[in-house]
Amino acid sequence: MRPLFTGPLTVNRVTVPIFDLPQRLEGCRIVQLSDFHYDGLRLSTELLRQVVDRVNGLRPDLIALTGDYVTKDPTPIWELTSYLSQMQSRYGTVAILGNHDNITLDGREMILRSLRQAGITALWNDIAYPLGDDMAVVGLADLWSRDFDPARLFASLPPAQPRLVLSHNPDTAEFLMPWRVDLQLSGHTHGGQIVLPGLGPLPALTQELRQVTAKWLPLGFPYLGRKCLKVVRHWEWVSGLHGVGQNQLYVNRGLGTYAPGRWRCPPEVTVLELVKGAG
Repeated sequence: MRPLFTGPLTVNRVTVPIFDLPQRLEGCRIVQLSDFHYDGLRLSTELLRQVVDRVNGLRPDLIALTGDYVTKDPTPIWELTSYLSQMQSRYGTVAILGNHDNITLDGREMILRSLRQAGITALWNDIAYPLGDDMAVVGLADLWSRDFDPARLFASLPPAQPRLVLSHNPDTAEFLMPWRVDLQLSGHTHGGQIVLPGLGPLPALTQELRQVTAKWLPLGFPYLGRKCLKVVRHWEWVSGLHGVGQNQLYVNRGLGTYAPGRWRCPPEVTVLELVKGAG
């Protein structure tokens, strides 16, 4: 994508209260990156280098990657991980996969293998403890996969233990409401890519329009087809921090760009600072 259609890289800083946060993790900074779509078209190498430099300058405690490293062909993952391995943090990097990383079983295995060979803790329905035994990081399989199975993972965690949950698709927040989720990190939406001043993300607005108009709207009409609703149902969670029941969800706008491009919705690096919250 040309820079004109992408926008400058931005850093969003968010403070997130966590109940029962271990004292030693007060002020812990997690940097989130999402939706690279590194395929030679949707994310420039120049922007990727900027991301690596910016992340290292932030000196994070933990880096969290929330999926969609490629678009269709999985082989660009090898070049992408050569850049991701240059990012430095106190407790390392954790990662999950997105729907584009799970198009084929062979492709999924290639992406997991490449991430792990780069020193990244890649999770697919698994739990890791990079921040210590008293703070779990739950990495879910993609919502659209047959492997999505949160019940098994959450059943294995002590109820009083705080946990960070990585799940590519923010729609999973609805499914996770029965369990404790101190902070869910997601991507997938690209922030809607086009944000209208005073009105919000264009896909959210057009889906609302579709619901109040007849179903005769042509499927090929931009953002009005059923495909847009299939991408994500909860467009109200398109980006930023949200409360979902008792849980918290942050949705990153991503780095890669699809046509027609981004407008008032630039690619995002997120810095989430954890602080102790009241019960």
